[in-house]
Amino acid sequence: MRSHKKDSLISIVMPVKNADLYLEECLRSIIDQTEINWELIAVNDHSSDSSMEILKKYSSFENRINVLDNNGIGIIEALRLAYQKSYGNFITRMDADDIMMPHKLQILKTNLIDNGEGNVSIGGVKYFSSGLLGNGYQQYEKWLNNLTANGINFTEIYKECVIPSPSWMMYKNDFERCGSFDSDIYPEDYDLCFRMYRERVKELRCQEIVHYWRDHSARSSRNLLEYSDNSFLELKVKYFIELDYDKEKQLILWGAGKKGKNVASNLKARAISFRWVCNNENKIGKDISGIKMESPDDISLDKEYQILILVANKRDQSEIKKHPLSSYCKTDVYFFC
Repeated sequence: MRSHKKDSLISIVMPVKNADLYLEECLRSIIDQTEINWELIAVNDHSSDSSMEILKKYSSFENRINVLDNNGIGIIEALRLAYQKSYGNFITRMDADDIMMPHKLQILKTNLIDNGEGNVSIGGVKYFSSGLLGNGYQQYEKWLNNLTANGINFTEIYKECVIPSPSWMMYKNDFERCGSFDSDIYPEDYDLCFRMYRERVKELRCQEIVHYWRDHSARSSRNLLEYSDNSFLELKVKYFIELDYDKEKQLILWGAGKKGKNVASNLKARAISFRWVCNNENKIGKDISGIKMESPDDISLDKEYQILILVANKRDQSEIKKHPLSSYCKTDVYFFC
């Protein structure tokens, strides 16, 4: 492994936690890559199944696989250790229950080389499951792949995580500039997206599916509190205030459902003033958490505003986009769901 030239070596960092049902298929998909200049640093995060035995078996005949035990706890600590032990000039991440398409590393690396530093190479993803795949996952996949095909991922960064955690690659210098895995914030993949956005990394378009994303009942995003809706909303508000909030403009919160109330509470805790609007006639005029609920029709179009949209229904979102207030604010409208 050390004989490969570091300037062209791809370092794949992979946390492993109780993944023995899927791990061999994952490892075979990495070994079968058309790109051969790679190293895999797999960190066992205190697995209680046979994951470590599988990792040791594969590393015994494949010297490009380096297996470590997590000396901390959790995904972030595992990623941090893997990255500390990496040697490559290209950095990417893999999940132990997923599958790489044979050309994945080659496509992502070639796209980076063709465009140089300052970019993140992203590929399309395909969800799959042994059971019924929910419509939400299918819609998320379609949305992600459309963004990636057009190289516009960051334009909708406040909706959801716009770069799949196992489907990106960066030059090491750019990854370091974005803070690598130094952040302790969960969800860690979404936090990294925001740090790329903050550093003005350019997303590279790609129309090809390079990664198969497995859904199953034990997946971390389904079960850990760190990946709950509240964690995502907290992250969105944090980075909006840091990166896009303009104190010279009046902030408007649109939507009085559960997410709207959550964000309203977050803004109040930060002592940030805002007006709160909704389309529910039963709520307009009422006091919610000390804020009077208004109709968007009551907002005069004679000031500068920023609007956070907390309405998830797609039909309602379409109506909001057509409203004179949204048209008036143009680029200062941020969809948070």
